[in-house]
Amino acid sequence: MNFSLTNTPSQKGRVAIVTGANNGIGFETTLALAKHEFTVVMACRNLEKAEQAKTELLQKTPQADLDTMPLDLSDLDSVRAFVTAFKSKYAKLDVLINNAGVLIYSGKKNKAGVELQFATNHLGHFLLTNLLLDLIPDNPASRIVSLSSLAHKSAKIHFDDLNGENIDDAEAIYGQSKLANLMFADELNRRLKNGNKKIIALAAHPGGSSSGLFNEMSRAKYYFFMILSPFILNSPASAAKPSLFAALSPEVKGGEYVGPQGFNELKGKVGFAKRSSYSQREDVAQQLWELSEEMTGEAFLLASKK
Repeated sequence: MNFSLTNTPSQKGRVAIVTGANNGIGFETTLALAKHEFTVVMACRNLEKAEQAKTELLQKTPQADLDTMPLDLSDLDSVRAFVTAFKSKYAKLDVLINNAGVLIYSGKKNKAGVELQFATNHLGHFLLTNLLLDLIPDNPASRIVSLSSLAHKSAKIHFDDLNGENIDDAEAIYGQSKLANLMFADELNRRLKNGNKKIIALAAHPGGSSSGLFNEMSRAKYYFFMILSPFILNSPASAAKPSLFAALSPEVKGGEYVGPQGFNELKGKVGFAKRSSYSQREDVAQQLWELSEEMTGEAFLLASKK
């Protein structure tokens, strides 16, 4: 793969949304896009933190064109309000990076009674993508990037227990949500292609990352990971590279899954990532899609502008 950010031309005039843009991978993704002259909408749950991040980004890149907008992906009403506000300000969307995520299983549910990780990591992004799709130009430079994880490899979709109420392994619930991200990207790309659309949907994973997600861990786990991080984890800047590759590389055609190529895919040069056999089951992806439409109350019409 010959993609390099240093060789990527200016993207002036193009608009991107990065969810969870105020810290970790989302912050670094936003910084790189801003340096390449995207207008970047920072879609964040906490607007105060988003404004603080925007100030820091402008210190690094004074000419950055940044906009902060509130978005709580666990709340479908918030997703709808965000889309309404976005459409009132912008006539198009060139790149959507579904980056935000909740890492730790807490047993919490959103106001609709859905487990918080599945609601935030998958359902919120599913609805967001659906409602924004009609603003995305129908060309191969248009990208919808979903952030998955190495955790998808040991996961499956528990259709009979999405909330994990009868599952002892809390990490399985996070894995389920990140598997859903990967399978959504694949199924979305298939449906776009079946509809003769040129928009590209694909997934990426950051490898091992010392991103802001680890702030949600217990202090003991957090410090354990921080001690090991120089050896097994990417910096947030390096962990953002797969997302940027997916968003900007002319080499991708749609449906790819990209991530680090080093030991156990934790670090290293970006390339095509390994995925579980379960994640490639189109029957499961279709069932997940139909369930997601039902849970969000929105049919996915796959309309797009020329």
